[in-house]
Amino acid sequence: MLEPIKYVGGVYKHNHLIELVEDLGGYILQKNVMQTEVVLLMLVPMIDMPIVEAKSKELLGKLTRAPLTGTEIATVAPTLAFHHLPHLDCDIAEFLRQHGAKTNMVGLARGVGKRICQVTAYERDLINEHDLAVFILGNYEHCIIEKSKRLYEGIEIPVVVTGAPELRTEDVPNATAYVGSFGRILHHMRHSEELRTLDKLALVIGNVLDDVRKELAKDPPAVAPPRIKKEIEEQIPEINDSLHPLPIALQMNGARVKLPYEEYHEQVENIKFVEGVTLKEVALVLPSKMRNFILIKALPKSETGFVI
Repeated sequence: MLEPIKYVGGVYKHNHLIELVEDLGGYILQKNVMQTEVVLLMLVPMIDMPIVEAKSKELLGKLTRAPLTGTEIATVAPTLAFHHLPHLDCDIAEFLRQHGAKTNMVGLARGVGKRICQVTAYERDLINEHDLAVFILGNYEHCIIEKSKRLYEGIEIPVVVTGAPELRTEDVPNATAYVGSFGRILHHMRHSEELRTLDKLALVIGNVLDDVRKELAKDPPAVAPPRIKKEIEEQIPEINDSLHPLPIALQMNGARVKLPYEEYHEQVENIKFVEGVTLKEVALVLPSKMRNFILIKALPKSETGFVI
């Protein structure tokens, strides 16, 4: 099992920590340098955590667990019209990014009205490409409950719902978890109590993702998503010329590669690992609903019979 970790510390000698994590079989997912401070998002083998903690202490840095690291989350609003206040949607999406997740905002075409709201097949398939979906709803309990009966039909990933009233999760149909104290806020969330509400949302999402990790551990992917990312970067040099802010977005059981599917899918399928297998033997390479990118889903061990 790989543990998702965030390191914050000085730039001086931080490369020693990077080399240590890679030597232990872990992965550096992202590095951000801000003047004299560096932030590292990484996956570290659980049994080697004491070694990494000791090195972090030696470098006077801080390690914290970041369960959202290496995940892709859809933040879904009924519409992107001002009526549904995209201020809040942006605040939630950005806050989850700060905790290590890659977020994509989805505005539904027909999400208005508790009696007529619906989700199209394209929107449903697009949302299902993510690890988790956060549905950002409004102020009224009855509206949240009625919309919950329709909007999540066919959604196969965990669904976290936000709204203004304080409800129990079991009162919201088809939701994996519910977080209150949101609703239609007319300003950016920057006050202390609002930041605490965002912290609670991140905690709830982290717990849901940890449950998903436990399920994946019972039948692990045949290839680790960070390794897919590493091999693509080494064997397909065009990915390094991509202007997207995150050319390869990691997911819990795969990755989204931001290259045109028609042009590059054969190269991706034929990526070869040192074990002698190609990517198409351990993963599905599919066209994504998002801008015709490439979506990779690792096959479970029960299908391949081995893990590399």
